[in-house]
Amino acid sequence: MLGTGCRIGEVLGLRWQDIDFKNRTININHNLVYRAQDDGTCINRVNSPKTSAGIRIIPMLDEMFDAFLEEYQYQKVIGFSTDEIDGYSGFVFCTGEGKVYLPGMINRTIHTICADYNKEEAAKADAEDRDPILLPNFSCHHLRHTFCTRFCENETNLKVIQEIMGHADISTTMDVYAEATQEKKKASMTTLQSALLIR
Repeated sequence: MLGTGCRIGEVLGLRWQDIDFKNRTININHNLVYRAQDDGTCINRVNSPKTSAGIRIIPMLDEMFDAFLEEYQYQKVIGFSTDEIDGYSGFVFCTGEGKVYLPGMINRTIHTICADYNKEEAAKADAEDRDPILLPNFSCHHLRHTFCTRFCENETNLKVIQEIMGHADISTTMDVYAEATQEKKKASMTTLQSALLIR
């Protein structure tokens, strides 16, 4: 999510056939949702994106290409996922048993990592008589938002940002862009202040 800007359901729904190693792209055309049934149980389902903007092709960053290639080579050795959901199979992200991850599982893992780090950092800071540097609580969606913010800081073409992010409404892109550029303006003026002497 941090390297693609994808939603958690889009990432968990990725299949190997959605990864184009030759052209270094990711084809987003569906998403995985964990949905409650009438009987109270929950199951994974595959959905089409809510809008046509959700269907898109995302160019891969080099780090993402390397990570996907490494995972593909690893799964060639241990075996690919055999989980089938609504006729979809060959999922990229799965457990050791070949089952697709659930979004809540990913968020719980992030929370556990942060909590463990913060506990260790608090103890270390206490022993060193300093303030701890703690990680904030965050979720999968924060990773998508961070990607979008950094993308907005480095790209001025709003249409490109909108298409990569899969935003149906340009105002969603504009909201993040305005937030990102406001922070960038402040940082730029701080840098300028040290370089420019006005007397």
